[in-house]
Amino acid sequence: MSTKTDEILESLKTLSLLEASELVKQIEEAFGVSAAASAGVVMAAPGAAGAGGGEVAEEKTEFDVVLESFEASAKIKVLKAVREATGLGLGDAKAMVEAAPKAIKEGVSKDEAEALKKAIEEVGGKVTLK
Repeated sequence: MSTKTDEILESLKTLSLLEASELVKQIEEAFGVSAAASAGVVMAAPGAAGAGGGEVAEEKTEFDVVLESFEASAKIKVLKAVREATGLGLGDAKAMVEAAPKAIKEGVSKDEAEALKKAIEEVGGKVTLK
């Protein structure tokens, strides 16, 4: 390894679990990547002596996309995004949007859930993943 990578590795070894978690989030945002699989390994390594590795196996794989609220001026755009994502008719999609907070999709993959969240938030909705 180079001197630079050795220095980075030594710095990483001194991070607390909270700092490591924040670093992972910043790297994901900065480079547009997901470190879901490797984040569990990074997080488990510092506490491996006492924590065990069971946490990594329990990583959530299915998510519910919940429309929490939306900007009143963006209601039609949110409704269109929900219709596109769910394939519902206009009346059903309108009822779903007006019933917020309401699950839009349930049991979807992380990638699909994040894509749907992004699409709805871009048009003025507030979405959480559960």
